[in-house]
Amino acid sequence: QVHLVESGGGLAQPGGSLRLSCAASGFSLDSYAISWFRQAPGKAREGVSCISMNDGTTLYADSVKGRFTISRDNAKHTVYLQMNSPKIEDTAVYYCAKGSVCGAPVGNHWGQGTQVTVSA
Repeated sequence: QVHLVESGGGLAQPGGSLRLSCAASGFSLDSYAISWFRQAPGKAREGVSCISMNDGTTLYADSVKGRFTISRDNAKHTVYLQMNSPKIEDTAVYYCAKGSVCGAPVGNHWGQGTQVTVSA
């Protein structure tokens, strides 16, 4: 069974930083992609970033490009989301999900989410 566990959320100030982790287990193949999504209250889930585990190709939403950096550790099946200069509008529950390739709809494998709150 595929399991995804997010961690690293918390409180951040504008201009600060936060690093989220998504630990995946239950499989060993590198040919997959991990996406970060976020959802604020009353809003739909929004794609934030994605990384292909096999070739490292990355994808970013325009709203976070230049501020967030996604990276991977294939040996640990872990994906990180470095959030620099977070904004108040970045406040949301952040989820990771497993898919086939970046840009394609993800499957049914989601983590439980980790809360990120950006406040002065």
